[in-house]
Amino acid sequence: MAKQIKVSLIGNPNTGKTSVFNLLTGLNQQVGNYPGITVEKKEGVCKLSRGVKAHILDLPGTYSLNASSLDENVVIELLLNKKDKDYPDVAVVVSDVENLKRNLLLFTQIKDLEIPTILVINMADRMNRRGITLDIPLLEKKLNTKIALVSARKKEGIDGLKKLIESYTVLSKKPCVDALSFAPDYFDRLQKAFPNQSLYKLWLVITQDVNFRKFDKQVADIAPDFKIKSESELKRLQQKETIKRYQFINNVLKEGLVVDEKAATGMRERLDRVLTHKFWGYFIFFAILLLIFQAIYDWSSYPMDLIDEGFAWLSEFTKSILPAGPFVDLITEGIIPGLGGIVIFIPQIAFLFLFISILEESGYMSRVVFLMDRVMRKFGLSGKSVVPLVSGTACAIPAVMATRNIENWKERLITILVVPFTTCSARLPVYLIIIALVIPDEKIGWIFGYQSLTLMFLYFLGFAAAVGSAWILNKMLKIKSKSYFVIEMPSYKVPLFKNVAINVIEKTKAFVFGAGKIILAISIILWVLASFGPGDDFNNAEEIIASTHADLPQEEQENEIASYKLEHSFIGYAGKAIEPIVAPLGYDWKIGIGIISSFAAREVFVGTLATIYSVGSDEEETIKNRMAAEVNTKTGGPLFDLASGISLLLFYAFAMQCMSTLAIVKRETNSWKWPMIQLFFMSALAYSISLIAYQILK
Repeated sequence: MAKQIKVSLIGNPNTGKTSVFNLLTGLNQQVGNYPGITVEKKEGVCKLSRGVKAHILDLPGTYSLNASSLDENVVIELLLNKKDKDYPDVAVVVSDVENLKRNLLLFTQIKDLEIPTILVINMADRMNRRGITLDIPLLEKKLNTKIALVSARKKEGIDGLKKLIESYTVLSKKPCVDALSFAPDYFDRLQKAFPNQSLYKLWLVITQDVNFRKFDKQVADIAPDFKIKSESELKRLQQKETIKRYQFINNVLKEGLVVDEKAATGMRERLDRVLTHKFWGYFIFFAILLLIFQAIYDWSSYPMDLIDEGFAWLSEFTKSILPAGPFVDLITEGIIPGLGGIVIFIPQIAFLFLFISILEESGYMSRVVFLMDRVMRKFGLSGKSVVPLVSGTACAIPAVMATRNIENWKERLITILVVPFTTCSARLPVYLIIIALVIPDEKIGWIFGYQSLTLMFLYFLGFAAAVGSAWILNKMLKIKSKSYFVIEMPSYKVPLFKNVAINVIEKTKAFVFGAGKIILAISIILWVLASFGPGDDFNNAEEIIASTHADLPQEEQENEIASYKLEHSFIGYAGKAIEPIVAPLGYDWKIGIGIISSFAAREVFVGTLATIYSVGSDEEETIKNRMAAEVNTKTGGPLFDLASGISLLLFYAFAMQCMSTLAIVKRETNSWKWPMIQLFFMSALAYSISLIAYQILK
């Protein structure tokens, strides 16, 4: 068996840690959650020489081991627990050459944990542009470590880093600074109370919210004479520790780092003045969004048409080569159309993730967060809440998890409750198919189309609903709070193709396979319910139609039989039962079934209708054509007209329709109270607005 080295990748946010992780692991990575919590866990495998492999764990970004959020606590808990299966053989601390002073604070703390530690100085390609010169041998000596000078952008220095990881056993475990010498009496007493423990680990346990109560009890049992200081005293000691570390870092960098300001070139400040401008900043942001939505429509139309026609052909081809029977009907009328209803949206979802990844990689998304902080404060939130709201455009589940970075409980709770209003990728299939059916495919001024403008409006509507609800909740929730907004502006950089590609592939794959499992199961259930029915009406459909429509051609008779059997199937009766509830919104019983089934996941709606409309119908027709041909039995016109289409768009803009999000909200708030309030409020709001819209437009 190959030897495996456990590596923890640690670093401040925006140091290029993800780029280094991607270069080491490529696509040999997986994303999950840490046991018992919803913090994302990224890990991968890196092949080293001579049959040696490294198991790389990408820990959440943290500025120091003085944790202020639950994400940062994950880092500390792992590094303090040697029994954890992921406890590292070697720690790799990633720093940014332009912010080395701040990054080294975390490095000196990791060194104090007596773990073999490698320092990666990333973005080395910027050294000439910024006029930076490093004395690597001197820095290695002063910091008591080995340094890998890396340029993730140019893929330079990674082989050297792999060699350092492989030879980690020769690295010194000794700290590089005596950071606890500022209070000798206190730490002498602490060491005497726990003579066999690492002093710095004891200090971390005391000052962090990591098993604090257990430690407090342990002190009382083992060392009754040792008194733990008050919270304010501990904070003062932490500040003294930080000052001590920065004094050491300043002395090291005075000798090891030289910056020639005259040689430095850059446009960061000038760009920031424009992109974060109190007027032009918003204008540029909205213009970028509009271009993104237009590109999503224009670029993806051709592959979508091919996929749509491909699934229609596959269904017909499967029917022609396999013997007729219920199993073949299940495949051609249930599974293939159901999966086709989600696969068709891969191009648009991939493009959405592509643009979001580019904005994040370039450093522009941090400017958006800073810009939107001015707006968010008026609604009782801060810029930190924008991160979950923006990430909610991909999926509400990781967006709810992202609220763990918000220290203030009231802010965090409000953000959790309003995040599901943000238009996620699961709503995108519903929006796209309905917009294509009811909004004209015409353009204004040769650039922007009505369809892309409608899609952009729905995104803004979701965001407006989120901040409006936040304003109401801020007034209603009587929770005392005080918060501060601090955000780092990373340097602008050209997005790395590999990072963007991995992000797009992983997130699209997660969306497709996550939704695919649900859709496959629901498609089978729906087909069974639509293909069988109780009583004589279903079983004798051929005779009934033959007697009442004897004058119709055979092909039209077959369509009438399929329609009659569907209406008198199990799903038909279930749909008819709920039709009185959804009829005032402009929906028939088939759409009602789609809404009920899509409670599992919003994107199931299109797959459900694709399955229902495929039962007994012409397989050569595409999903879009089947939906466009659906007739409203009351008006005789198309079922999906402007009134019913707008009503449906608004319903999905506001409705919760996601069991997984409710489960995550319950886990994050540790109560069913908040997800139930969330479900009731969003459902009532969606029904009311859809009702008003349909009644006005019909």
